Amino acid sequence: MSPVPWRAYALLAASTSLIGSYVGLSKLLVAAFPIFLLAGMRFAIAAVMMAGWLRKPADEAPLDGRAKGLLFLESFLGNFLFSICMLFGLKLSSALVAGVIMAGIPAAVALLSRVFLRERLGGRVLAGIACAVGGIALVAALRHGDGETSPLGALLLLGAVLCEGSYVVIGKSLTARLGPKRISALVNLWGLALVTPLALWQARDFDFAGVQPLHWGLLLYYAAAASIFTVWLWMSGLRHVPASRAGVFMVFLPVSTALMGLALGEQMSGLHALAYGLALLGVLLATWPARSSAR
Repeated sequence: MSPVPWRAYALLAASTSLIGSYVGLSKLLVAAFPIFLLAGMRFAIAAVMMAGWLRKPADEAPLDGRAKGLLFLESFLGNFLFSICMLFGLKLSSALVAGVIMAGIPAAVALLSRVFLRERLGGRVLAGIACAVGGIALVAALRHGDGETSPLGALLLLGAVLCEGSYVVIGKSLTARLGPKRISALVNLWGLALVTPLALWQARDFDFAGVQPLHWGLLLYYAAAASIFTVWLWMSGLRHVPASRAGVFMVFLPVSTALMGLALGEQMSGLHALAYGLALLGVLLATWPARSSAR
């Protein structure tokens, strides 16, 4: 049995933790910018930062039709639709409840990887996924005391879960063809092309001079974190880990989102703490080396 790819696990954990941090900060950004304009500026800033990553390495095959189609789907589902569902859903929800709903991403990844990649799901991985998804069962209880979350907000966040699951599975196929940096740059360019018409439409009536310096700084962080570092780290780790197992690391997203929500003044109940505890247990179950591997 091959050794446990701890370096790949660390890259996956770092990527999803970074996602959770900007999911929480997005509540501040959507209050300062229209959502499509925010997404367009994010992709534009990242495109400038990653211009040097677009060059094809000498040892990489030219893009064929299948690779181009996968890059488009990766951006359309993982960038465009995910950003819309996540940002609009977050606007209608609390960051803590958003984090619990997004704990369902490992289950979505497992289902899609089984159907499209024909990956075998072992008992430990299934148990880890079950623990991660256990947090979703608490959403109904959380909703009783959460006036910030509407049914539409929860539905949009569930849509974001499916988009992110597709992002992981498609990304696994891409890592067999392209390097992590080039994937990051090309996917970001597709995102910019998709959202630019809507961004320009919202920019016509927007008062850019009224934006505070704090929000411009947060926008730069959001662009670098969301379009560059999270994608690069994720694709680097995904090359060495099955998609179904990598999906379990998505539970770091709700954990870091919860921490950001606490920093923004939200309260954590005992049910929230139980949900995130189950999520972390799921990571341990799915990634802890088996005894045969240790020998």
